[in-house]
Order: sequence, then structure tokens, then C-alpha cells
Amino acid sequence: MENNPNPNWERQALEHLLLENLKETRKARRWKAVFRVLTLLVIIGVVLSVFDFHLPGHGMGTEKHTAMVTLEGEISSSSMANALDINSSLASAFENEQSVGVVLRINSPGGSPVQAGMINDEIHRLRKLHPNKPFYVVVEDICASGGYYVAVAADQILVDKASLIGSIGVIMEGFGFTGLMDKLGVTRRMITAGSNKGMMDPFSKEDPKQVEMVKVMIDEIHQQFIAVVKEGRGARLKESADLFTGRIWNGEQAVKIGLVDGYGTVESVARDIFKAPEILDYTMKENFAERVAKRFGAEAGAAAGKALVKTPDLK
Repeated sequence: MENNPNPNWERQALEHLLLENLKETRKARRWKAVFRVLTLLVIIGVVLSVFDFHLPGHGMGTEKHTAMVTLEGEISSSSMANALDINSSLASAFENEQSVGVVLRINSPGGSPVQAGMINDEIHRLRKLHPNKPFYVVVEDICASGGYYVAVAADQILVDKASLIGSIGVIMEGFGFTGLMDKLGVTRRMITAGSNKGMMDPFSKEDPKQVEMVKVMIDEIHQQFIAVVKEGRGARLKESADLFTGRIWNGEQAVKIGLVDGYGTVESVARDIFKAPEILDYTMKENFAERVAKRFGAEAGAAAGKALVKTPDLK
């Protein structure tokens, strides 16, 4: 029988196996700890996003600065450009004693006359409470209709020469499907209590009396809009036959007819006018839960209804 050169080989092999197993166990523990830390960080991030602990202006502005609020996109109760959030942001900006002035940065095609009116009213209220704090509007790409309704509450409106300004008008739009329904042999069965309850129904033929009623209503809203513009701009407005027809002007044209006051950016206002180049953003931000809800269609039903018959819009 052949002699084994190493009589302890079994013991050494066992020790080697145990040592390798110990190394793998330690490695697994390290990775487990890393994954636990990463999971905790993700959970903290989600909680902070969902509950949105950040409040505009809270804990901000320990030194003199320019306060900025952004109004972006369609003005609507269901968008980020809603009166509640914009007004809260503006209030924080005005109330901070370290803000030397407030700039509202607007990039909006318009939207709800109600929401725009609420923002305009709040700006006037805040300006009365803080008469020594200047309030400027700076327009980027577009400030039309409801956006302009908000802007006229400012001390000054500054634009780029290519910005789009104006559209002082009101629109109410929808669709009519009666011709298509006739071709397909589809009939509309609608029972109402009240002769005007189904007014502007897209699946029914237009009623001239109801069309006239709607026209009177949006004409009244248009006159309200015109009154707000005249109050806000005053003698700066130049006589123009097109001024209140819903027409849009570029920034250079808008300066000439008094719709706006001149050219500028948020940075130039902060640096050259307010003399406070540090800019702090007071705009309320959309939190994680809201982004997820919108992405997965939480507002799909409202959007579908709006696509059929729209409420009056300042667009």
C-alpha cells in the first residue's frame, strides 16, 4: 500500500473549507449591511418626498436676497400653477424680512380665469401689506391671457424681445358629434330637469338661445379681464384697436404699446434693480406622491371631461 506523504491532509482540507466558509459568511454580512443602509436611504427619500417637509421660504433667507416664485404652465386648480400654491409661495416671499423684493417668473399660456383672478387679488393684498417691497414680473417664453391677468398686478413687467404677450380674451370650446352620429345611426338619449341643464352637450344639436347665453357669459368675463388690465397698467397702455381682441404680440411690440415696461431677466432685476444678487426660490414644489399620481392617470377622468366641453379659459 502506498504511503500518504501528508498524514494530516484531511485535517488541513477541513480547516481550509472552514476558513473559506468563514470568508464567504463575512462577505455576505458586509453586503447585507450595505443593502440595509441603501434600503434605509431609499425609504427616507420616499418619506421626505411624499410628505414634502420643505415649505417655501421656511428657514431660508438669513441674508438679504431676492425672492423668486415661478408660475409655469397652464393656470389650473389641478396643475402646479394653481392659486393655492402660488399664493402660499408669494406670501412666504413677501413675509420674509430678508427678501428685499419679489420676482414672479411667468411662463404660461393662460388658463382658468378664477385661478388667475385669485392670484391677482392676493398679489394686491400682499403689496398693500408690504408697500416698501417691490414686486416685478419677469416673462420668459410666454405670458398670455390668464398669465397676463396675473402679471398686470406687478409694479413692472419685464420681458425678452421675443416673448409672447397679450391674448386678452376669453375662450370656451368643445366638440360637436351630431353629424357623425347621424351617419352612424346613433341617437342621443338625455333626460334633464331644467331646460338648460344639458347646455353645450357635444352629442346634441346646438341651441341658438344657449349659444347666445354662453356668448353673453364669456363677454362679461372678457370685460372683467379688460378692467383688470386697465387698472393694472393705467396710463402706460397705448391706444390700439387690437388691444383687447385676443391678439398676441412679441416682447418688442408689447413694450411699444405699454403692455409691458421693458426688458430684463430675474438675474438682472436682482442684480441691477433690487441690488440683491442672491436669488432664493420660494416656489412650492410638487412632491413624489403627486408626481406618481399624475403619471398613472389620477386626473384622467377630469381630463376626459374637459376634452368634451371646456369651461371658460383665459387662453
